[in-house]
Amino acid sequence: MKYTEEHEWLLAEDDGIITVGITEHAATSLGDIVFVEMPEEGTVVAKGDECVVIESVKAASDIISPLDGEIVEVNSALEDDPGKINEDPLGDAWFFKIRAEDASQMDDYMDEAAYKDLIG
Repeated sequence: MKYTEEHEWLLAEDDGIITVGITEHAATSLGDIVFVEMPEEGTVVAKGDECVVIESVKAASDIISPLDGEIVEVNSALEDDPGKINEDPLGDAWFFKIRAEDASQMDDYMDEAAYKDLIG
């Protein structure tokens, strides 16, 4: 698993697809999440594009794409039950899966030890 400075996690699957979600630190910082807007499957995104909107009782936030590629699956269950993000941010509450144009972009991100250092 890799981590971004924006508190996203990335998990490479066996089929070359990358699953993206937010860390427990991010979910806790946001507070109770009450709304999520997902991208459309088939959307082509560039690294840095805003692709998910999250609203919590504290703030609104955007999730940016950590990679260039195509969104191949979204976790639409989160739109019906956004509270799952607070309950299981590193598991069932992933946001989307992306087929990366260049999987080596993952090399730019932190491992777990470096991420733990970042969040203190």
